[in-house]
Amino acid sequence: MAKSSSKSINLALQGGGAHGAYTWGVLDRLLEEDRLEITGMSGTSAGALNAAALKSGWVEDGRDGARAKLAWLWQEIGALEQPSLPAWMTGVTPQSVSKAMELSPAFMAADMMSRMMSPYQFGHLLPHPLGAIVDQLSYDKVCAAEGPELFICATNVRTGKIRIFEGEEIDSCALLASGCLPTLFKAVEKFDPRTGQEEAYWDGGYMGNPALFPLFENDTQDIVIININPLHREDIPRSPQEIQNRINEISFNGSLFRELRAIQFVRNLLSNGAVKPGTMEDVLVHMISDDRLMTQLSVATKMVPTPFVLGELKEAGRAGAEAFLHNHWSDLNARSTVDLRAMFS
Repeated sequence: MAKSSSKSINLALQGGGAHGAYTWGVLDRLLEEDRLEITGMSGTSAGALNAAALKSGWVEDGRDGARAKLAWLWQEIGALEQPSLPAWMTGVTPQSVSKAMELSPAFMAADMMSRMMSPYQFGHLLPHPLGAIVDQLSYDKVCAAEGPELFICATNVRTGKIRIFEGEEIDSCALLASGCLPTLFKAVEKFDPRTGQEEAYWDGGYMGNPALFPLFENDTQDIVIININPLHREDIPRSPQEIQNRINEISFNGSLFRELRAIQFVRNLLSNGAVKPGTMEDVLVHMISDDRLMTQLSVATKMVPTPFVLGELKEAGRAGAEAFLHNHWSDLNARSTVDLRAMFS
């Protein structure tokens, strides 16, 4: 792959539970490119965790520090207590592991309980499993002025609006808020100096998965979206679990589609001369994803991390990033590689 000069990009990191290990793999490969500068990052849920870990490690020890901190994060997530799988299932395929987990009595019982009971009824018995992990991050580094700009997305429960945490606003509460699924966890409460009161937050995916607009402010035109919620599923969901999973995928992609439509609208205005060049920003959009793999998985592998699936997702992410760099290095800082017209047709 011929590379002539350095490139700069912004990263938009989607949420999707343990499937965020795919994003880990993508970032791990991108960080190996010393001529690729990451200017800013916007993240939601798992994307927020990945972004915060990258930023913390970057400030501590550059690219190597960022890769090491991401590896630490996912080793911690993979070490969480999880139901055991039959020995013969281990190492078969991510799809077979996903199906075994989805049909396990323990997962089905937990899923049913989450639909029948409020987390306010049993929440004191179920602390957030990521709490102990995010508390270990060095927030002086996560919030540092140096390194990529960082934006964390959450949803304000009271107003229904997106809340972007940045700078010194980012702490363990902000990260937990960004990934707070309301059927599983009590809303994360955090004082907001803008309103002068405690505000309650749910998962940022409802309003921005992730939000792109915070990245429009810097000098880098390119946004690379790392997408882990399948845009397309060929098979029609039929089981209750499949239907609910597809509903969530569509909902959590909806906010992203709205912003991409806005970007295409601006392009249309620029191309037909309705607005003068330079009046509005022409954002260059790229995407790294693996719908083939993600459609083999389910909500079970989002909710319950297993070392095998995490490892497969990481390797798939590295392969996806490698293919993107090979095919589109010359396109970066020059043109979009996502056909938004085709996406919405």
